[in-house]
Order: sequence, then structure tokens, then C-alpha cells
Amino acid sequence: MTAITDFDSLRRAMAENGEQPEGPARNARAELLLAEAEKLNIPLAVIEALGHQLKVYNYSSEKDRMFVPFARLLRMWDERPEDFDAHETHSLHWVFKWMSAGMLDQPHIPLASVEKWLGEMEHRYRLAGHSERAVRSAEFSVAAHVGDEERAERAFAAWLAADRDSMADCHACELQGQGWWRAERGRDAEALELWAPVLEGAYTCAHEPHNALASSLLPLLRLGRVEEARAHHLRGFRLVRAMESMRGAYADHVEFCALTGNEARGLELLAERPAYFTDEGQPRSRLDFLSVVVLLMERLSVLGLGGQQVPGPAGRVWTAADLAVHARGEALALAERFDARNGTSHISERARARMAQEPLVERLPLGVRAVRPPAHAVAPPAPPAAAEDAGAADLAALLAEARRLSDTLRPHAVEAWAAVAVAAEGAELDPRDRAEIADHQAMALGPEGAETFEQAAGLYAEAGDPGEALAARARGAYVRALAGEIDEALAAVAEPYDRVLALYAEGGTEVRQAAGVLMGRARILMRRVHEADGPVAERVLTEAEAAVRELLALVQGRAGDDVRLVARVAEGHAMLAELATRAGDAEAGAELFARAASEFVGAGLPWFAVEYEAKLAGLAHHLGDMVEAERALRAALEHGGRFLEPVGRAQLHLQLAEVVGGRGEADEAAEHALEAAHWADEAGEGPTLGAWARHQLGGFLVRRGRWAEAAEVLESALADLTAETHGDGTVVQTQWWLGDCLSELGEHRAAAERRLQAAETARHWPEQHDHATLAHLAAESLGQAGLHAEADQAYARAGDLWRSLGNVHGLVRSLRARAWLALRTEDGTDAARELMAGAVGECADALEVADDEEARLRLVFELGHTHRQFGDLLARSAAEDADDDSIRAAMEGALSQMSEAVAVFVSLGDAALPPRTGAELAAGWLEADLGRPARAAARARAVLRAYADAGTGPDSEGGDEETVRARRAEAEQLLQAAEEATAERG
Repeated sequence: MTAITDFDSLRRAMAENGEQPEGPARNARAELLLAEAEKLNIPLAVIEALGHQLKVYNYSSEKDRMFVPFARLLRMWDERPEDFDAHETHSLHWVFKWMSAGMLDQPHIPLASVEKWLGEMEHRYRLAGHSERAVRSAEFSVAAHVGDEERAERAFAAWLAADRDSMADCHACELQGQGWWRAERGRDAEALELWAPVLEGAYTCAHEPHNALASSLLPLLRLGRVEEARAHHLRGFRLVRAMESMRGAYADHVEFCALTGNEARGLELLAERPAYFTDEGQPRSRLDFLSVVVLLMERLSVLGLGGQQVPGPAGRVWTAADLAVHARGEALALAERFDARNGTSHISERARARMAQEPLVERLPLGVRAVRPPAHAVAPPAPPAAAEDAGAADLAALLAEARRLSDTLRPHAVEAWAAVAVAAEGAELDPRDRAEIADHQAMALGPEGAETFEQAAGLYAEAGDPGEALAARARGAYVRALAGEIDEALAAVAEPYDRVLALYAEGGTEVRQAAGVLMGRARILMRRVHEADGPVAERVLTEAEAAVRELLALVQGRAGDDVRLVARVAEGHAMLAELATRAGDAEAGAELFARAASEFVGAGLPWFAVEYEAKLAGLAHHLGDMVEAERALRAALEHGGRFLEPVGRAQLHLQLAEVVGGRGEADEAAEHALEAAHWADEAGEGPTLGAWARHQLGGFLVRRGRWAEAAEVLESALADLTAETHGDGTVVQTQWWLGDCLSELGEHRAAAERRLQAAETARHWPEQHDHATLAHLAAESLGQAGLHAEADQAYARAGDLWRSLGNVHGLVRSLRARAWLALRTEDGTDAARELMAGAVGECADALEVADDEEARLRLVFELGHTHRQFGDLLARSAAEDADDDSIRAAMEGALSQMSEAVAVFVSLGDAALPPRTGAELAAGWLEADLGRPARAAARARAVLRAYADAGTGPDSEGGDEETVRARRAEAEQLLQAAEEATAERG
């Protein structure tokens, strides 16, 4: 600990401690500082140290320790109020409110003591001349806490009616409390309206909008405003995550997860704060936390995950079921203590109601990574067919339903036949029934089903259906091709092909069976196309096309109402589309894919159209037809409906996000990327496809300036993104975006870390522009974080890179930034001037060799801005304790640079009017400071003349209206000051 030798060093130490993270370490340091203050023998030092101790206790989990230092402060005030300065007098009365809330939070403090304290607060505020607004607010809190609604409403009205004064809570805290009561009374829309200025950042404080964001979650969900709720969770949780004192708000976020199908994220939140289970410094927030723990654990039990291991109090392994019982017992015991103190049952009723809540949304995708609970632990929902099977009266009904589903190509036909197989065990079935059961069993086996298809073929033959037997053999050959045995598959299908054509010609089978064999052969030949390395041989394409056209020639015109045959035609056209695309005719391929999709939809089989709509979208994208690509992707999602597999749904949403985002619709693109991340997680593809979706989602959120949400999503994406899987460009871009977010959020050290990580990867790329940009951005963040030496090194690195790239603008800006950093160091004035002079020189050198007019104009602008900054730097370089000659010399140098800036901007004409007038005014103020009012007045009049006829607006040469008004106002002010100075001299 830095030695405390006087009052100033004590104050510096307290200020430094106040900047440390909340928690026991900061509290312990405050206690040591109080001991040091007592050694100074200065009453005000002890008073300030006690106030500091109170503050750190209040913003920590040890709120119960506030009462002792406050009692000492109050005694000192009563004994010697003259020892308190104005600031500490105000602080003492301010902390009365903390004491009132703190007493309510401690069930061991009798309600009578709380009420007595409320009276004491009212008395002392009246003596000090303060409004009763804060007193009535405290009374409202007491009444609401014990469940006295009538008194709460009276106090609430009196609170709002009383005048605001210096003792009233800040606007942000007041609006939070007022909105909370509206929500408690079931008036969610009114609550959100009250919170709006806080949520939008108009009013902020140490705990706002943190609390308002957390409190808004359930009202938003109840009103169906789920997108806002999601955004408030991501933004709000980021704010409370590191704040030990915000256990109540943290609990609101856990509750939100439990009620939106995000149980896995809720568990992650619990794991981040194990101390919240046991910290006893604020019993009321512990009760809130334990109540939502019960809610979350019982949600897991409902999902069949009661035996899953979960985070809990240290010292043992917890299952969800065990923790639910433990947390319920602890929470209700706490609630009973409060109720015993209050003489009501209000707190217990609230706790039980909170634990018993039902989900408000089945599942609300958040876009952030969360490991899903093991899928095997949850019984999957039964498909419609299986549900019907469960209620079927006999095997005949099961058979009829299975045939209906398979004959009409409905989803879940295979599952229906599986149910038939189970029900048929031990039953006497005819060969046809057994053939169909075996046929569908083989389909379920996929590439492993060849042998079972042969069994089915034998049973079809036994049943007197040789055509279907040949079709089953063709299906068996095809699954061999799926296993990579293409030559063997072609050999296996050759005999069924020859035989079925002969059989059909003789009238021994129907179109459906013959088409089944021809389709099997065509599919096998298409596998040869799909598995070809590199360009496909013309012979392979020709053979496949001939097989497909033979199928179409057989079926077209004969399909009628048979959806199986209509599907054969549609699939045939899709095959031709694939072949056309492979042959290099993308336009024909797109047309045929569109035809195939349309035929499937027309046949009432939209789910089969999904694959071809997706391929059509890819071709349209390739052809530059983004309108058609978007239409096809939307159609694919619509046609897939509830039958679309999660991974397919994720891919379609991700493609649609890219297309929609490409035309500038970042909000809708973000929604699709969010859906993609959700469905990728559902498919178990979170670390691969899901990470890419989160990367995209974060980028769209960045584009919309939703920095906190984007940061949460991007940090989540980085947990899974790897250069091997996703490419180092994706990793760098994610870190870059995250650095931008953190910078906007004021987390400059973290921003610098992300930008440096990205720069280190980009360092190895052949093209170095990204490396230079990232090094420059990292330097900015390091400087804003107060790490000036590190920032200078990063700017120097960026400058070397800009020089190697021939980018004069980047080089000049890095030199200017280094100059400003140097000025902040002791004896850095000379280095700062040298660096800024170097920036001027680089601009001038580049102008001498510039041969492109546009490039030359940009360099002239850069030179003007550099002279302007040089002038500002020189004006600020004069130390306050320097002699008059040194100060005057610095100001003369500054004026010279300002004049150069004006001259450069004048050479650019009206296009440079805003920077020109800014430099002119700066020069005018320097003239005034140097005792030259006439010259100052001349510069002011020059600005006024320049703007006399200048237009305004975003595209005008005069600049926007706000800039013009500001320049004119400043010029008038400068002119008045100069004229007054002239009058005084005269």
C-alpha cells in the first residue's frame, strides 16, 4: 500500500480504491485507509475515510457492514458538525437513504427500528431544509416491502408530488423505482414507458440502466416484445456481470433464461457467480437469487434433467433435483424470517410465486453460445404418425395409416412402418405386408440397408408383385452407391433394369414399378457425377442425362394423380438441372431447379422442394440475381415448414442473412443470423456452423450500432471460431468487430487486447493494410486506456507499416497521435513538436510527387489538418508555471501554424469552409491572448463574411446547420471580446 503521509495522499488513495472492482479486496483496502486517516489527526480526513468505507460497502456484497461506520459518522456530526465541509454534509444526509434500504434488507432489524429510522430521517431532512421527496420514497419502499399496498400508494403519490432537491435520488434511480411499482401492479406498458429515458441512456448512474434493463425483461416478455427482451438481456447482463453488488439484477437475468427456454445459459450464469449462493451480506438479494435458482432447477426437472449435474454452493456435487430442494429450503427460510419481522406473509408469497412461474416463451434464441442439455435425457416429441399409432385400435389400423403416409410421400412414413413392425411381432402377416415392412426398414437403414432391400424383394416376389420386387432390388443397388460402391451398384441394377423394361412391355407391371427401377439407375449414375474429382467427364454426364430422360419419357403424361409419379418427374427435372450446372450452363440449371421445385409444391409435397430451392438460390447468387436468390431462400424456409431439419434450417437462414445483409437490411439480416445460430445449436453444430452464424450476427449488430449486444455475441463466437475450421480471416474480423464494440463501450484496455490479437494474426498476411489498420486502432485503444508508452509503440509500428504501404495519410495520423502522447509525458514537449513537424514534412513531401488530382486534394486537406493540430499542440505545450517569454513564444508558434492551416484551407475553396473557419477562429483567440484585438476582430469578421451567404445542410459547402450556427456564435463572441479589449485600451 502506498504510504499515506498527508491528506492529499489519502484522497488520492481513496480515489484509486474507488476505481477498483467491487468486492472484499476493495472493502479491506477502505478499512486500511480509515486506519491511516485516523493517524493524520484531521477530523475531515476521518469523515471522508468513513464516507469512502460506506460507499464501497454499499456497492458490494457486504452491505450489512455499512451500519457501524454510519453510526460513527452520525455521532461525529451530532458532536461537531463544524468538522464537516459542504460536500461531506451533503454526503451524510444522502447516506440516510442507504441506511433505510439497508435496514429493510436485513431481517434481523426489527420493523419498529426501521420505522423509527424513517422518522429520524424525516426529522433531520426537515432540519437541514431538504424536501420530503426522498423520505416519501423511503416510506414507499417500506410499505411495498411489507405488502401494505394502501400505504405504498399513498407514499408513492406523496413521493411524486414532493419537490425534487439535492437529496432526491438521481432521475435514473427514481424512474427505475417508479417503473418497478407499475410493473408490480400489472401495468407493464406504463413501466416500460417510465423506464424509456433510462433504457435509452438519457439518465444514467452507477447502477442504471443496469437495474432497469434487468427489471424490463419480464414486462417485455409478457407484452410479447421478445426482440427487445433479448436485446435487454444481452446488453444488461454485460453491465451487471462484473458488479458484485448487483445480485438482484443478476437473478432477473437467470429468471429470464429459465422462462425463455434458455436453461443452458441460465446454468452458465450460475456457474459464473458461485459466491451468490452463500454471500449473506444482503439477505434480500440472496432470497431473490435462490428463488430463481429454484425456478431454473425445476424447469430442468420438467425437461427430464433432474439428474443433471449443475453449479451450486461449494463443497459438494449438485444435481438439478438436489439443488432445487436445497435452494427452496434456504429461500423459504429467509422469506419466513422477513415475514416474521414484518408481521405479514407477503415475502413468502412472492418467493413461492416466483418459483412457480411457467415459461413465457417456449424458446427465445439469444444468439450467444450455450451448451445444450444432453438431448438423450429429454424424451423427444412423438411425430404425428407415432402419436396416431399410440391410439390405434389394432394392427389393421396401423397398416392402413402407414400405407396412406407412404403412398402420398408424407413425412414420418418410415416411423409409421416402424410402429407397424413393433405391433406385428408374433402376428401372422401375408407376404405383401412383410415386404412393405422390410422395404421401409431398409430405407431407415440408409447405406446399410442393401441386404434388407433384397429380403423385401423376395417377399414382393412371393406376394406376386415382380415389378415391385425389381424396384426394391434397384433401391438396394442405390444404397450401395451411397456407400461409395458405384461400379458394384451399376452392376447390381443392370438386371432389374433389363427385366423391368421387358416386364412393362409385356404388361406384367405398372408405370410406378418401372419408374422405380429407372429412378434407381438414374440416381446411381448421378452419384458418379457427384463423386467425380474435378471436372466431370462428358461421358459420365451423357450417360446420366440419358438415364434421366428415359425416366421422364416413361412417366410424363402417365402420372395422373399419383403423387409418387409426379415426384419422379420433379426429381428428374432436378437431376437435369444438376447436370446442366455441371456442364457449365447455370441459366438452364436455374430454370430446371425452379421447375422441379414448382412441381413438388404443385403436387402438395413442398418439403421436397426445399433442396432445390436452396440450390436455385446458390445459382441465382452466382448469376448475380439477388432478387431470385432471396425469393428462393424464403420459399425454401416456407416449404420446409416444421419438417425441415435443424441443420438445414440453420443453413438457409444463414444464406438469407448474407443476401438480405448485402442489400443493406442489417436488422432483418441479424434476425436470420440469430435463427441460424439457434438452429445450428439445436443440430449440435454450435462450434462450427453456429460459430459462423454468431460471427455474422455480431457483424450485423455492429452495423446497427448495438455495441453491447454485439460484444456478447462476438465474444461467444470467439469461443468456438478457429483458423482451421473457419479461416483466420473470420477470426480476425470477429476480433476487429469486438474491439470496435469494446471501444464504443469504454472498455479500452480490452479493446486494445482484441485489436492486438487481430493485428498479430494479420501480421503474417501477404497484404499488410489490415495489419496496419489494426495496429493503429490498437494504439488508439491503448492511449484511451492510459497506457501511453504502449500506445506510442503501437503507433510507431503502425507508422512503419503505413510507410511501407505508401499510405501517407495513415503515416501522418500516426505521427500526430504520437505527438499528442508525447505532450502528456514529462519533458515531452520537444519530442511532441518534432513528431508534429515530421507529420507536416511527410505531407509536404508527398504533395511534391503527387500526380493524381484527387490524391493531391486529399493530401492538401491532410496538410491543413496537420497544421491545425500543430497549432493546438503548441498552444497547449506552454506550461502554466513557465515564464512569460516561454508562454508567448509557444503561442506565437501556435498562431503561425494556425495561419498556415487557414492558408491551406483557403487554397481549397468553399469545399474546405468548415475546417477553414475553425482554424480562423482558433487563430483569432490566439491573437486576442497575445494582445492584438484588432487582428482578432479581423479574423472574426472574416468568419462572419464567409458564412454570410453560405448554405447549410449535410451536403452544402458551408456544413451542417449546427456547425454554421456554432461558428457564427463563436465569431460573434470573439468579435465582442476584441471590441471590448480595444475599447479598454482607447
